[in-house]
Amino acid sequence: MPNALCVIASFLSNTRMGKCSGISFIDSTILKVCDNRRIHSHKVFKNIAQRGKSSTGWFYGFKLHLVINDRGEILSFMITPGNVDDRNSKVIFPLVKNIYDKLFGDRGYISQSLFESLYEKGIQLITKLKRI
Repeated sequence: MPNALCVIASFLSNTRMGKCSGISFIDSTILKVCDNRRIHSHKVFKNIAQRGKSSTGWFYGFKLHLVINDRGEILSFMITPGNVDDRNSKVIFPLVKNIYDKLFGDRGYISQSLFESLYEKGIQLITKLKRI
């Protein structure tokens, strides 16, 4: 099964990517590999998948990070273990390598240092305000 992910990722990144139009959207979603009760008996992604927390609670698996353009075409993506933060620079900067102008994200991307780093690269990160 892990080899299938590599093949799919290679296919998408080499043949099916869109072009940045100046308006891009970034988000992540969870990819559960098993129920939380079965983590200790799960063997397929052992030592690869990790426990993570999302807005819906705890899960065991991966996160799919996506950047799309205003036409819904995938610009870049990355699959990480479930415990990787959306604002992690090792995730964000490869994803936005070919992005310019405006990047819209949800509240999970609110970070002053991330905003400043992206702004230096010519990318304006736009998110909703954080709840107090």
